[in-house]
Amino acid sequence: MDASGRGHTAAGAGRGGFRAERAPDGRYRWQLKAPNGRVVAVTAAAYETAAEAERGFDGLRVVADGLTARITHVRDGIGWVWVVPGSRNLPEVRSSRAYERYATCQNAFRRFVVLLAKQPALERPEPMERGPSLRTTDVR
Repeated sequence: MDASGRGHTAAGAGRGGFRAERAPDGRYRWQLKAPNGRVVAVTAAAYETAAEAERGFDGLRVVADGLTARITHVRDGIGWVWVVPGSRNLPEVRSSRAYERYATCQNAFRRFVVLLAKQPALERPEPMERGPSLRTTDVR
């Protein structure tokens, strides 16, 4: 986290990579950026601490190859969004924007999975366990 308490970027993330930020409500949310700086995905869940947000991201990163998404039409407006369901079928992570075409949304999800799998493990001073809101089985 930076000195202002507003965010934490994984080492070497530069323009792309993982970033946890404190929302106006005081809770933390993370986002994943492509190397060009464009936000690819955002967490739908809010976390009490930056460490919890990091654990949530790491949990998804570990099971990236087995993730599936629901692609749905947006309610207000035109377009499609993808959502990865978590525990109790609540959204774990979602696309950062709506896509005009269904196929484009599918491809965006595939690019997210590839980018997620390429992310390095976040460095921590002590080992942390995965939270209950993460997928507990690794489907391969």
